Amino acid sequence: MAFNYDKYLRTNKMPTLWCWGCGDGVILKSVIRAIDELGWDMNDVCVVSGIGCSGRFSSYINCNTVHTTHGRATAYATGIKLANPDKHVIVVTGDGDGLAIGGNHTIHAARRNIGIKHILINNFIYGLTNSQTSPTTPRGFWTATAEYGNIDPSFDACKLLMGADANFVARSSVLDPNKLTRILKEGFSHDGYAFFDIFSNCHINLGRKNKMAEAVKNLEWIDSRIIDKAKFEALDDEQRLDKFPIGILHKGERTEYTKAYAKVIDKMQNGVEIDFKELV
Repeated sequence: MAFNYDKYLRTNKMPTLWCWGCGDGVILKSVIRAIDELGWDMNDVCVVSGIGCSGRFSSYINCNTVHTTHGRATAYATGIKLANPDKHVIVVTGDGDGLAIGGNHTIHAARRNIGIKHILINNFIYGLTNSQTSPTTPRGFWTATAEYGNIDPSFDACKLLMGADANFVARSSVLDPNKLTRILKEGFSHDGYAFFDIFSNCHINLGRKNKMAEAVKNLEWIDSRIIDKAKFEALDDEQRLDKFPIGILHKGERTEYTKAYAKVIDKMQNGVEIDFKELV
């Protein structure tokens, strides 16, 4: 039986504004499938997004949604989760939105371990605003702000988040929607901040000037850069160059922030002392 996406979508907003062949739709469907398998009530779900192609995410999914300002989606999501600790808060950003102007909010959400689920749609470019260099654009690539080739070193978003002590870090891509759904489901179930670096294609604004004008070509390039975590760990340093492991890269156990904050509230209201040794 075909899966019924309609009950999870704002069908009056269809078709989407995403370009033909864009991977954002694959991610949207994987998020819906993960939510469905977890049995979440959509009244208990809030999706927060910023500006960029990823910012349209909150327009199409039929739950509580907030479309925020550029770079601030994670800050909004933090406030929403603090005010509603029993709700499921998913924040969706792009690589520019989440790592450049919003990078500060991203690393501190990870540091605090607040229980939001952060999907970073990584297409290696500022897609919506016409091809500027992003923090993940590879060196040598043409962009509107680097017409002779990008000279900036690029972030490995997962390494950055693990450095910020994120409690759950995973990487996947739009090439295997079933695997993506499984990873999202596990991260959504994790008690604490969860970060997903999802490689997606932008053949329109990344691809056309970098010999990947068709979606398939862009996806083939992504496929050439990713490798299963276990196989990646077996490679030597030279073989790992320009390769990115996929799968669950880190899973820890720390006190989720709203649970720690509840102890502050209990102290203020009832005088109950906080045992800081418990806040691992």
